[in-house]
Amino acid sequence: MTTLKSPISSRVLYEDNHLIIINKLPSEIVQGDKTGDLPLSEEVKEFIRDKYNKPGNVFTGVIHRIDRPVSGAIAMAKTGKALTRMNELVKKRGIKKIYWAIVQNRPKSPEAELKHYLIRYPKKNKSIAYDTDKADSKEGVLTYKLIGESSNYFLLEIELKTGRHHQIRAQLAKIGCPIKGDLKYGAPRSNKDASISLHARSLEFIHPVKKENIKVVAPPPKDPLWEFFVENYS
Repeated sequence: MTTLKSPISSRVLYEDNHLIIINKLPSEIVQGDKTGDLPLSEEVKEFIRDKYNKPGNVFTGVIHRIDRPVSGAIAMAKTGKALTRMNELVKKRGIKKIYWAIVQNRPKSPEAELKHYLIRYPKKNKSIAYDTDKADSKEGVLTYKLIGESSNYFLLEIELKTGRHHQIRAQLAKIGCPIKGDLKYGAPRSNKDASISLHARSLEFIHPVKKENIKVVAPPPKDPLWEFFVENYS
């Protein structure tokens, strides 16, 4: 991927003593993988170490993940206590996650709840959504609504109810609306930067320590189509 990286400092959406939320670029991996590329979690450690002049090791706990070609808001914990409490929030579905997806096909219904049964195929790094329950499947639930359109594309706002592998990508493909650039799930062509047009638009939750409502909204990547939708429909 060739996306030009902007510094972490310019992409911090929220930070306090307990948490840091970053606007992830579509080129970044959240945690280390077989590519050996520097993960965002390590970049955030370096940012914290430099900003606060901290000697030695810095703690950053990944609370949730976003696929490498996807952009948007991702939260990390700065303490073990915050990580434990945020993990509990995740289990209880206490984090409201809103995504934006650009698709080429108009969905049959302008808004709906999608419920499928997803099976993950690790060798292909892909999940397939089925209409009926199958062995080894996990239920995936989301709601979407059509909130914008251009001459060739449609903007969907999605709320994730469950967090399955490639869930949004697989479920939208199942209803005939693969995400722009997502060759793996049926898009006709890739995006120039190897991204897919899926963006974690916002996170909302009750702070695990301060007990106050936190909501962050992440600007989409700098791209003419994203900018069109932000200007006209946000």
